[in-house]
This record gives sequence, C-alpha cells and structure tokens, in this order.
Amino acid sequence: MANQVTLPRLGQGMESGTIVRWLKAEGDKVEKGEPLYELDTEKVTQEVESDASGVVLKILAGEGEEIEVGKPVAVIGEEGEEISSETDDSSEEGGSDGDGTAREVSDDEPKEEGDPAPKREGEREEGREARADSDGKPEQAKQAERVEQPEVSGRRVKASPLARRLAKERGLELSSLKGTGPEGRIVAEDVERAAAQPGWAAEAPASDEVEVVQLSSMRKTIARRMTEAWETPHFQIAMTVDMRAAMRLRELLLERTQEGATRPTFSDVLTKACAMALLRHRDMNAHFAGTEVHIFPTANIGIAVAVPHGLVVPVIRNCERKSIAELAAARVDLVERTRAGKLTQGDLEDGTFTISNLGMYGVDRFVAVLNPPQAGILAVGAIQERPVVEDGELVARPVMELTLSCDHRSVDGATASEFLGTVKAFLEEPGLML
Repeated sequence: MANQVTLPRLGQGMESGTIVRWLKAEGDKVEKGEPLYELDTEKVTQEVESDASGVVLKILAGEGEEIEVGKPVAVIGEEGEEISSETDDSSEEGGSDGDGTAREVSDDEPKEEGDPAPKREGEREEGREARADSDGKPEQAKQAERVEQPEVSGRRVKASPLARRLAKERGLELSSLKGTGPEGRIVAEDVERAAAQPGWAAEAPASDEVEVVQLSSMRKTIARRMTEAWETPHFQIAMTVDMRAAMRLRELLLERTQEGATRPTFSDVLTKACAMALLRHRDMNAHFAGTEVHIFPTANIGIAVAVPHGLVVPVIRNCERKSIAELAAARVDLVERTRAGKLTQGDLEDGTFTISNLGMYGVDRFVAVLNPPQAGILAVGAIQERPVVEDGELVARPVMELTLSCDHRSVDGATASEFLGTVKAFLEEPGLML
C-alpha cells in the first residue's frame, strides 16, 4: 500500500519549508530512516529522513518550492504499484497530522507510522548503510548538480547549496575556489575564507540600476522576530565589570588545557556566570506566555552567531551543569556547525536566555534586541583598560560593559538589577559561583 510523505513540523512555530534538493529520484529505492531530501526551514537547512521503506513512486514538490507543514511532498510504495488519483492529486486523504509521518493511502482510517524518525536510531543506521551501498548519489541529485553547477574545462564544480548561495551574494566565482569538503566539494567555509582574503572585493555593479534582493527565509524570519521583539515592552540596565579576576581565571584554565582541546574564552566564563546567576534569580530564566510566565529549572543559553546576511542563535543546554571547558567545546561545535550550515532545528529550540557578544568587534557597549519569549538578553562589550578611582588614586583597570534587556511583562527593574549584579559579582570573584 502506498504511503504519502508529508512535510514534517521540525520545530515549534514552523509553518512551512522549502525543498532545497531531492536526495532520491522517482523510481529510487529508499529505506526508512534514510535521508530523502534537504529542507530549508527558516534558519537551518537539514536532511529529512524517510518515514517509510519502498520505492519513490512520485515526487509531489519540486526543488525550490515552499511547502506548508502537513502538505504531501512524495509518495512511497512498492515497485510497480499504481498510485490512486487521490494520491496523485495530493489530496488530504492519506495525509498526516502535521508531524511529517507518512500514512497509508487507503479507504480505511489512516494509521500512524509510530515513533518520530529522530528516535529510530536502528532504522537510521540501516538507511545510512543503504545509502552508502549505492553509487554515492541518487540520479536526481546528480542531475541537479549538472544543472546548477557550472562546467570548468570539462570538470564539474562541486559545491554545497549554501556555498553556491554565499558565492553569488559575495560575487565570487566557484571555479576560482578550492574545496575542502568530501571529494573536493566547496563548502560555506571555503567561500567565507576566500572572501576574507586581503585585496578581495566584490565586482562593481554592471549598471546604475537599483538592485532588488528578495528576502531569504532567514531574513524573513529575522524581520518577523524583530517586529515581535520591538512590540514587547522592555527596558535596559547596564553595569561595568572589573575583569581582572576573570582574566586570571582564564589564564589558569588555558594552562590546564590539554593540547588539541578547545581553549576557553571569556565568552565561556561569562556563559557559566550567567547560568549560575539564572538559577539564583529564576524569574530571569523564563518565557512570557500570554497570561502565564514559564520559569525553567535549567539554564539553556543561546549564543548569538553572525552568519552572512543574518544571525543565528543556537542553544547550549544545561549550562549550569557544564564546566567552563565543556561549555567551550559545546560553543565551538555549535559555531562551526552554524557557519557550515549544519545546524538542526533542535539546536535552535528551548533557549531560556541569550548572550550577544560584540566585544571581538571592538564595540564598547550596545543594546541587544530581545529574543521573545525569553525574559532577557545580555549584550557584551569589549574588555578595555580604563581609568578608575581606587583608594583615592587613579589607576587603569580592564573593564567590560554589560547591558541587559528585559521583557517588562515578565520581570521588573529590581529583579533584573539583582540578576545583573550577581553576574558582575561572579565575574569579579569567580569563586562565588561554587
């Protein structure tokens, strides 16, 4: 019996997604748990696994097409099986409940496939093995590459979808880049590295006409989220932190960092300080939900990461339970996967607080925009030596500006001040975090 595959809801608030490319073509065999297509969902592009085994009888959604959650994208069944007219017309019969699971196309009550795909590790592994046993790439994916990737001296330029998009935005020719991905494939990092080379500059526009750039899925999401944020009644408070003790702590951590391990940064020390402060001032570790405020028992801190033409906030979970070294490793992993376009929807969910650090750009202080429904976001400036009065004398001290933005519907000024004061105290005397 044929199964109709529908677009899954991969995260809270997801309403639609764009098919980047199909990893299987019509007529290809697919195993349950094997990647079926790549999907662009607002801020991430990820592979979506098949929820049924069989043959891809029909693809109902083309590459580049935006599909609503729960709408059919393909039909999977047995080889040679005929597809009913209802299925071919993409009717709702045999559809899904919006979670993307495939359901049988029959006159009976549709049945669920069972547990969501992410929990079926055994089936995932079978799918990966089946994929590895094939000739490497499905025919449709090869055809897509032949269409989308230019020929250079008879050689096809291999590049990821994100790399092609970045190269186009930055005015770079893919043929001039050296790929570091599998089989020499050009990935996003290769484009960013080339664009950062001294002397690089985008080509001048060919005409004086105004260039119209359509908003990407990411920028549409950012625009929507920023509108929501500015509609939120909020306030800011700021404090200056003496960073001498934090600098000594980092030096000690670096001395104890084994060769090859991730080197902790001040961001990691700050993340730990915020996590411990959030547990002492739990009203800050909260979401505003209409007539309710949800206060969380663990600190899941989002780290704002800049990407070309956008901003992504992946989340480090259970920060209060992690050492500074473990936070550093988690941060590096998230940042690398963010810039390589390899985040999953789960990496962006369940954040309870956000840190935005522009200190590496030499920014003294700034105001970060709220990340609803979170109660607060902390803006972090650069560490700079400034004159301060100490025991009646003018001395130079390394200081850092912290600016906290808060949702006034969730917390008040006193609560926010106590929280920021605790963060300041932890940075100025790290032993207080114990």
